[in-house]
Amino acid sequence: MGVSRLDIFYRRLLLTKLFIGGWGKPEDLKRIFEFRKIIGDREKCKSLVPKNYPVYIDKTEEHADCQIHDGFFISPLEHLVPGILPPEAVKARFQFIVPKRWQKNRPVCIHLAGTGDHFFWRRRTLMARPMIKEAGMASLLLENPYYGYRKPKDQLRSSLKNVSDLFVMGGALILESTVLLRWLEREGYWPLGMTGISMGGYMASLAVTNWPKPIPLIPCLSWSTASSVFTTGVLSKAVNWTELEKQYAINSVFEEEIINLLEYCGADSFKMGPELVKNTDTLEHLLGLSEVDKASLGQNSKAGGKAEAGRGLLIGGGPEGAGAGDRLDQFLSVNSSGTSLGTLPRSLHANNTLHGKKTDSGKCCRPSLHRESISFMKGVMDECTHMANFSVPVDTSLIIVVQAKEDAYIPRTGVLSLPEIWPGCEVRYLNGGHVSAYLFKQNIFRQAIYDAFNRFCLKYPNLH
Repeated sequence: MGVSRLDIFYRRLLLTKLFIGGWGKPEDLKRIFEFRKIIGDREKCKSLVPKNYPVYIDKTEEHADCQIHDGFFISPLEHLVPGILPPEAVKARFQFIVPKRWQKNRPVCIHLAGTGDHFFWRRRTLMARPMIKEAGMASLLLENPYYGYRKPKDQLRSSLKNVSDLFVMGGALILESTVLLRWLEREGYWPLGMTGISMGGYMASLAVTNWPKPIPLIPCLSWSTASSVFTTGVLSKAVNWTELEKQYAINSVFEEEIINLLEYCGADSFKMGPELVKNTDTLEHLLGLSEVDKASLGQNSKAGGKAEAGRGLLIGGGPEGAGAGDRLDQFLSVNSSGTSLGTLPRSLHANNTLHGKKTDSGKCCRPSLHRESISFMKGVMDECTHMANFSVPVDTSLIIVVQAKEDAYIPRTGVLSLPEIWPGCEVRYLNGGHVSAYLFKQNIFRQAIYDAFNRFCLKYPNLH
């Protein structure tokens, strides 16, 4: 199956770069990976969030068909991993949209935000209000950390500054979803379920792995891991590989310490071998390379092997990407005497250190640097986002996954499928790509939600 040209075109319209700050502080990554070992095991998490965790409603609006409550609470992540969240993100904000007239029971679906979905209006307009009209179902919209009211002041729009920010967001949303599910239970709502589109689907899936009861889950336009999104999907072209490669080369802590903390070792793990650049034809198609770009890749492959053919591919795919690679080489190069670091900042000239670690400038010139950086990205992404690295949801028959057949943002090639990880889940495929499905198939997402909730009610009529 090919990929959507609309997805590729839409991506080219977006000029902002992801992860301009790099990987994040090594100390933060270490703390996140240690916490992942706890949060990835549902049994270990039973007492992490108190059952009566305080939740507050501070505003209520009356509408013809519903009430809209604005609420907040302090993210449990701030208590469990102090200081890991930016100050702006510590207070979790949500909007609770409740029908004035229930049709049957008091169902509530929690919606987590997709990439670029700041505040609440998009989910409220496209999903929550229609769900009240169609099914009498309430919706709770949680604001993601790093978005909307919770966006750090130094972050540009939706572009997370560090790779580690995505993992912090995931850990926070798992715990915050638990807070809200328990609060809804206390308030007498039933049944409860979770959904999200794109990144919101990933985050909803992670949250459900932690919930100790059967629960409907409807992840839309998401899959089993975020690693392919940032290494082979069209978003990989938005990643600031130049900065990531520079930091990976300069600071030995990444390849000497952090890489040893990565525990995920599934069949699609980076530890199983360098598969990312094996099939260049697939990558060429996925990234929309021209014939000139393909010819260039072919020459590189003959000259330096498949691994070197992949160098620059995910930076920009073509002359622009090659330029970025060349600039990186110049930036990191040393002269023949080995005494100069070229245009490195003065702070790095003196002791050749970064984050207090002694560095080896010779490593900066190695031709395999881009491939190693992609492999490291896959490793850290799989560690914190791969569903196989978390507990299996209590009842996978309540999961309905909605996927786009030609999705260029969420590649399914080369990674374990959700049915392999969650046997018994249902996958529904839509024609078209990521963008067209998001714009025009919201009604199909809503129908999947209704179907999953109905399935739950038939199977567990007395579970409340």
